[in-house]
Amino acid sequence: MEIVYVYTKKRSEFGRQCNFSDRPAELHVDILPDISLAANFTVRDPCNVTVQCAEEMSEHEVNTERFESESRGINHVEGGWPKDLNPEDMEVTIRYRKKVEKDEHYQNTIMQIAGLMEHCCKQNNATDIYQEFFEEEDDEVVEESEEQPSAKTINVFRDPNEVKRTATSLCWHPDGNHKLAVAYSSLEFQRAPNDMSFDSYIWDIENPNKPEMTLKPVSPLVCLEYNPKDSHILVGGSYNGQIAYWDTRKGSQPAEMSTIEHSHRDPVYKVIWLQSKTGTDIFSASTDGQVLWWDIRKMSEPFERLVLDPSKKGNLDNALGAVSLEFETTMPTKFMVGTEQGLVVSCNRKAKTPAEKIVCTYSGHHGPIYALQRNPFFPKNFLTVADWTARIWSEDIKESSIMWTKYHMAHLLDGCWSPVRPSVFFTVKMDGTLDVWDILFKQNDPTLSLKVCDEALCSIRVQDNGRFLGCGSQLGTTTLLEVSAGLCTLQKNEKAMVSEMFERETKREKILEARHREMRLKERSRSEQSREDEGKEADGEESTEELVARAEREFFDIMEAEKKKEWNEERQREKEKGVCEEKDFQEEHETNGVSSFTRREISL
Repeated sequence: MEIVYVYTKKRSEFGRQCNFSDRPAELHVDILPDISLAANFTVRDPCNVTVQCAEEMSEHEVNTERFESESRGINHVEGGWPKDLNPEDMEVTIRYRKKVEKDEHYQNTIMQIAGLMEHCCKQNNATDIYQEFFEEEDDEVVEESEEQPSAKTINVFRDPNEVKRTATSLCWHPDGNHKLAVAYSSLEFQRAPNDMSFDSYIWDIENPNKPEMTLKPVSPLVCLEYNPKDSHILVGGSYNGQIAYWDTRKGSQPAEMSTIEHSHRDPVYKVIWLQSKTGTDIFSASTDGQVLWWDIRKMSEPFERLVLDPSKKGNLDNALGAVSLEFETTMPTKFMVGTEQGLVVSCNRKAKTPAEKIVCTYSGHHGPIYALQRNPFFPKNFLTVADWTARIWSEDIKESSIMWTKYHMAHLLDGCWSPVRPSVFFTVKMDGTLDVWDILFKQNDPTLSLKVCDEALCSIRVQDNGRFLGCGSQLGTTTLLEVSAGLCTLQKNEKAMVSEMFERETKREKILEARHREMRLKERSRSEQSREDEGKEADGEESTEELVARAEREFFDIMEAEKKKEWNEERQREKEKGVCEEKDFQEEHETNGVSSFTRREISL
């Protein structure tokens, strides 16, 4: 519960000025000398005291009549005050001041009339067809465009341990944003060194030399979140699947932890605080395919559970591994889960049965969805970051995203929306680059691309005012950046233009979706038509057999003719040599022909 202080005061005393009164001195504490303590002191003899040989001097300033009169608001003429003016005479002073003000007003009026006259004279001249009439406006536009988007490094927070770990999650302090909590872990399966530290830290953004506080979990933290209602409470998800929370007033050890048997079976990649009256409810997601709801006052077991089985049978073996989680306080019954398989699962917590809790899925990525966040100004549109692209979706379109970035050469590992500008979002890549996108400015390329470090950037978190952002790297280095004013200041009509853009792209995707549905219906009708034509295809097979038989007969006839021709030529040669042997060549020819035909038929 929040700590509330109530101050009672009479309504008649509100806004009244404080009244101070003199009172005699009062004696609050009187400490008498203790003679027994005198033995503990050592008398210093001699006692050396430094003395300045020169005289002590001080500098004083006073105002003359001229400055004193100026402080009264009297104007002066060049060369000083008139000799006949006595500043002590109030009536003369006021009369002289009015005279000077009148002269100044006359001069200003003459200057204005001169400007008008010059303008009128110009109007009477011939019109210059090459004149530029909006030079001032163009100069203003140029001045605005000259301020290019930029970002500068403010501080760098390095992992103080010798064995470097990945900064897997960042979280800003909810009150004042002057602290940054960083979770450190090694996500390489079974490759963590034996001497690796499990500690995570809370940093003061103005002191990069030493962390302000150390959090000591039993297993490395993969995610970490501040309680928005109580800034002393943090909750973290561990690599071994346990959930723990800390109260910074009680020290570095966890205040309470979940039990192993009722925790997740895989690393907990995301923990989010729920909107509740007590402010103690959370829910967590893990690659074991479960979403669990907890109350930090009773961490022995979760009070609700959801298995991300797309078949809606609740089978944990077929569940989709959860990597990211999204919950919007304005939609208390809805939440979304990003999975390892590249699907976004939309869920309804208040459904009656577990099967009804999984509402629908969105598919479009080829790998794990590392970031999932709704637009803070338009909650129906959400951002996903996975594989080589970042995509913007609409809840109404299930088959495709409405906007997406180009495919990058390096993997995208995290991203988030700007909390102050609806058209700006940030992404970090495996090559150590931070990209700032402004979809109103251009959609094909980032507005600003900044090389932050040489190793992969694995996490990013933007401050609530949109001015500062933290980027966590693979070697545990957290870089604090400050973006230019243009990237953290809401532009004129920006909300209306972004809303129009989202509506236009959603309408376009709906038209394409209807067209694809129509094409699928046509394809289905074609397949049905093909089934009806199976009889005709069977007839086509019989005609093919007839063609084969005719080809065989033609082949046999050709072979018969060739054999006859060879026999006649041989007979003619024997007659010429005078050798005539009576043989039944016809019978032998038929026998050989049949056997050769049989062999040919077998080969066919």
